[in-house]
Amino acid sequence: MNPTIKYLFLFFSALFFISCNANSQAGVLSATEFEQKMTAPKVQLLDVRTAGEYQTAHLPNALQANWLDQAQFADRTQYLDKSLPVLIYCASGVRSGQAMQALKAQGFKEVYNMGGGLSTWKMEGKPVIATNPPAELTVPAFQSMINGAKVALVDIGAEWCPPCKKMEPVLQQLQKEMGSAYTFVKVDGGNDITVMKYLNFVALPTFIVFKDGKETWRKQGIVALDELKKAIGQ
Repeated sequence: MNPTIKYLFLFFSALFFISCNANSQAGVLSATEFEQKMTAPKVQLLDVRTAGEYQTAHLPNALQANWLDQAQFADRTQYLDKSLPVLIYCASGVRSGQAMQALKAQGFKEVYNMGGGLSTWKMEGKPVIATNPPAELTVPAFQSMINGAKVALVDIGAEWCPPCKKMEPVLQQLQKEMGSAYTFVKVDGGNDITVMKYLNFVALPTFIVFKDGKETWRKQGIVALDELKKAIGQ
């Protein structure tokens, strides 16, 4: 290939990659940026979680339209003003990211998604309205469970988390094969914020093995059954 042509090809390929990457992040705000946007006049704040999640904790003045119920989402969002900014959030930023793209496709001019969702918002200590909050797992209670077990498998996950749902049959099979070899400790990724901070949590789901109270293994995301068995048994 001619050196000049090769150079131009590489240059425009890199430019295309940068452009695509920028576009993929367009409209995604940090929790602090999202909070600042909320103060703008006539902004429309939309919670796309379920009604149950909304009742547990939500942002002030937020409307609710469940993204997982497409009929409800379409019915409720038809009353939003397409000419005004829309700020969307969910628990982790995944559902709200999908909802953001859907509203943009419908002609909404300004749509923003909170990266990391309400979990990140709460971990940064920002205020929420909690109408019926479940009891939060405390660090002493968590430590008691860990220290009281020879081997403990900690699962930081949530019912609304897609990869967490995919891990359910794996964890069920693990329980069948090795249930007597470990203690299972569940940490609610949408509620147990203090324990998540204590564990230096990054993303859902996260699995951690403790032996005699000390962390020996950790992995985030989808984990194969054999890998879990090895982490528990080694």
